[in-house]
Amino acid sequence: MRLAVIGAGGVGGYFGAMLRAAGEEVVFTARGEHLRAMQHEGLRVVTPEGTLQVPPGACTDEDLRDPETVLFCVKSYDTAQAAAALGPRLREGTVVLSLQNGVDNEELIARSLPHCAVFGGVSYIYSTITRPGEVTVAPGPRRIVFAPLGTSSARLRAHAGQLLEACRRAHISAEVPADITAEIWKKFIFITGAGGLTALTRLTLAEILAVDATRELLAEAMGETLAVARARGVAVPQEFLDGVFTTLRKFDNTTRSSLYYDLVNGKPMELEALPGTVVRLGAAHGVPTPVNRTIYAALLPYHIHNSERRR
Repeated sequence: MRLAVIGAGGVGGYFGAMLRAAGEEVVFTARGEHLRAMQHEGLRVVTPEGTLQVPPGACTDEDLRDPETVLFCVKSYDTAQAAAALGPRLREGTVVLSLQNGVDNEELIARSLPHCAVFGGVSYIYSTITRPGEVTVAPGPRRIVFAPLGTSSARLRAHAGQLLEACRRAHISAEVPADITAEIWKKFIFITGAGGLTALTRLTLAEILAVDATRELLAEAMGETLAVARARGVAVPQEFLDGVFTTLRKFDNTTRSSLYYDLVNGKPMELEALPGTVVRLGAAHGVPTPVNRTIYAALLPYHIHNSERRR
C-alpha cells in the first residue's frame, strides 16, 4: 500500500515508520527544522524496543507519490490550512485518515477535500519530537482505531480491511470498530482531561493519580466531557470513566501530554480543539463545564503568546 504521512511527529512518525519497516511504501512530510533535519539525515524513531531509521529519500515536502492512503497527523489548529494545501496533490477517492486530537477534524478535512474519502481515527501512544529529525516513543499503549465515517461503500470497507492487514503485518495494534464516532469521543474524553491537567499542574499522570483530590479533579474534567458527548447523542456509556482509570493504573504513567510539551516548549497548544471545544459544546447543549473552563482560561494566555511568536 502507498501511504503518505502528513505531519511526521510523535504519531505519524511512529506509525508511518512501523508501516515502512514492514514493507509498505511510505513518504513522510513535516515542516520547519524537523523537515530540514529529516531531509538531511532521515527520520529517527526511538522506541523501547529499538530504533527505526527512515532514510532522507522518504522525507519530502513535495512529491507524495500518489498515495492510496494519507495519515493526516498535523496539530488540530493546522487542519484547515494543511487540508487545503493537500487538495491539489491527491487524486479522486484517496483515503485520508485523521489521527488527530479533537472531534471535528474530519469535518474540516472533508470540507477542504470533497474529492477524497475521509476516515475517522484515533491513536493511543505516548510520543513526541525530542529534537529535529527524531521522535521518541515512551512505554505504554501503541494502538490505532479507524473506520470510514457514516454509511460507507463496499470499496471503502475493503480499503479499511486492507489498511488493517497492513497494520497487522507491521505489528501495529489496530481495529476497525462499528462506531468510529464513539471511539473518537472516548479518546477526546481522555486526552482533554489528562492533557489539560498535566499541562495545568505540570505533573505526570502518575503524580496526578497519586493524590485523591487531584485524581478526583481529573475524573470531574473527564465527566464533563462525557456529559457533553451524551448530550450530543454519542454512544459512550456512563461507566466508560471507570475503565479509563482501570487502564491508567496498569501503566507506569511517568509521562505527560502533548499539551504539556507544547506549553513548556513555547509552542501553540491544541487548546481550542480540547478544553475549548468542551466549553463551547457544553454551552450549546446546556451542560456545565466548570473544570474544563478553568483549564482553558488558565492556559489561554500562554497559547495566545506562543501563537503570536510563531507568526
